Amino acid sequence: MRKLKIIGGTLLLVLTFIVLHAFRVAKTELTNNTDPTALARPVKHVVDAEEAERYKVRKQQLGLALEHYFETAIASGTIVGAGVSIVQGDSIVISEGYGKRNINAIAEVDRETIFRLGSLSKGFTGVLAASLQAEGALDWNDRVVDYIPGFRLGDEINTHKVTLAHILSHTSGTPYHSYTNLVEAGLSMANIAKRFQKVNPISEPGRIYSYQNAMFALSQEIMSEATGEEFNTLLKDRFFEPLGMTNSSTNASALSSTENVAMPHSKRRNGWSSLPLNDHYDNAVAAGGINASALDMGKWMRFLLGHNPTVLPPAKIENAFNPIVQIGNNNKYYQRWPGHVQSHYGLGWRIHTFHDKGSTANKTMWHHGGSVNSYRNEIALYPETDLGICVLLNSHSRLAQTVIPDLYKIVMAVYGETSEIKS
Repeated sequence: MRKLKIIGGTLLLVLTFIVLHAFRVAKTELTNNTDPTALARPVKHVVDAEEAERYKVRKQQLGLALEHYFETAIASGTIVGAGVSIVQGDSIVISEGYGKRNINAIAEVDRETIFRLGSLSKGFTGVLAASLQAEGALDWNDRVVDYIPGFRLGDEINTHKVTLAHILSHTSGTPYHSYTNLVEAGLSMANIAKRFQKVNPISEPGRIYSYQNAMFALSQEIMSEATGEEFNTLLKDRFFEPLGMTNSSTNASALSSTENVAMPHSKRRNGWSSLPLNDHYDNAVAAGGINASALDMGKWMRFLLGHNPTVLPPAKIENAFNPIVQIGNNNKYYQRWPGHVQSHYGLGWRIHTFHDKGSTANKTMWHHGGSVNSYRNEIALYPETDLGICVLLNSHSRLAQTVIPDLYKIVMAVYGETSEIKS
């Protein structure tokens, strides 16, 4: 028994020495730490706190820069109001409103103020089609006539060549903006589909880029036929609800009973005048009929950048961003952006190649503009830098032609070469 007590005492002394030595080492390391708060928390918490503070400071800097940019535009009479979202990584860094919802009222735009998106809707359509294709519900080579028997474009041979991919990429061979007037007149897509028989194609399908609204909108009829669900329901069930896009809708009438709506405006000699809402593109939602707020668009961009894979894995939507046809150098506004190299069209998206000043490596931008009912909008995503920018305007303005590169420059000036913005 006495031998056991001696052994136990020896072990206790050894353990005590180990604990004291470990304490002295830890104390020395913490004392040498330059952060005075390190004694109160683990090293990981120090890093987290530093990152949180850096995030907070940069967000404030970006917010002030954007406020100055848009308030200057409002003061000069360039715009009436704007809803803006900036997404970086998995964070909606900025989602704000600037200016007025109505030039004749007091209410201001905020992040939940609803705008009509116009052709930004095409991006939703392309991604929806990509998801259905990945599920096997339809195929890019499916012929339009197999889903819409009344469809005709030129002769029978040409008609049977036109596929879903052709109409989503504006390569059906239809002349520029064919029958957009019929869309805005409110004709049904089934009726418009038959009218294309009178249109003479400018090329075989798949060869030439020629921007469309009416032809593009036929995709909604195809997706409804393929799934047995209304196109509006597909958008709501697959995107709006799971992404929490609570202010998004698919018809102009939904806005008439909503208070927080940015009214459209036109420029007069004496300044801006408010306009009434119209129902253009209620019949062609796929091409231009979606409504959303800046906050909704922030959630949409975060999803497109791959940060909400539970809704849809990025691999299932990547086809929407594959370049299909090159857009000729026709002096479009986006072809005049700094560093622009070339532009292609995918499925509901423009894909631009550009390079930053001082950089030899090209970068990619997924982009689209939108206009309807005197609203004017822009969206751009930069996959290499995990960045998204969306600007919604309740007026036609020359600012729309430069707002994307302007804001990109501001973002890069604030973040620079950091862990948040990857090179």
